[in-house]
Amino acid sequence: MAEHEAAAEKVVRVWDLPTRITHWSIVLLAPVSWWTATHDQLRWHRLGGYVLLGLLTFRLIWGLVGSETARFASFVRGPRAVLAYVAGRARPAAGHNPLGALSVAAMLLALCLQVGLGLFAVDEDGLDPSPLAKFVSFETGRAVARLHHLNFYVILGLAGLHVAAIGGYALRRRNLVGAMFTGRRRLPQSVEPPRFASPWIALAAAAVAAAVAWFLAHGAAF
Repeated sequence: MAEHEAAAEKVVRVWDLPTRITHWSIVLLAPVSWWTATHDQLRWHRLGGYVLLGLLTFRLIWGLVGSETARFASFVRGPRAVLAYVAGRARPAAGHNPLGALSVAAMLLALCLQVGLGLFAVDEDGLDPSPLAKFVSFETGRAVARLHHLNFYVILGLAGLHVAAIGGYALRRRNLVGAMFTGRRRLPQSVEPPRFASPWIALAAAAVAAAVAWFLAHGAAF
């Protein structure tokens, strides 16, 4: 039976290199941001935040113009699709399933909020404000800093759910971590391979993301 199921599957390339690099870079930056914040390494904390800003900007652009499995339109679905997946009625897909898409969307939103808050945050004495803090009052900047701190726990919670889901799939012999490293996974023969965007589009998106990050990191002023 297991041999028959294996024969009914094929190895498909599902994740492009830009998506994988962005994913693992964000994964690595999360603990770095936590460590620098808890050890009063504000300069390095902000530098990591600017890199994260560039990565998130790229991911948002790539979600619009990138490869099929990276595009939000290909995997973000409504409640009906999520319920169908939970009930086992959804068709297999090359990329994120409808339930996993909710996790991805929630994590991206939380990370974007975290970076956005960090750009306006003000330290306790107001001597080393963030680059966009000049656009808000000191009191607002301090309130933003507190929200920046609290939102990190939301990110931790979402990360915990994400890891738990990966563990659940691993018990069902679905190696999602390996697929995000290699870009390939085993899928039913009926699943069509996704379309991939040109590397030149990725380079253009990266250039735009870097420019946006630089502009905001320098106080959004020329």
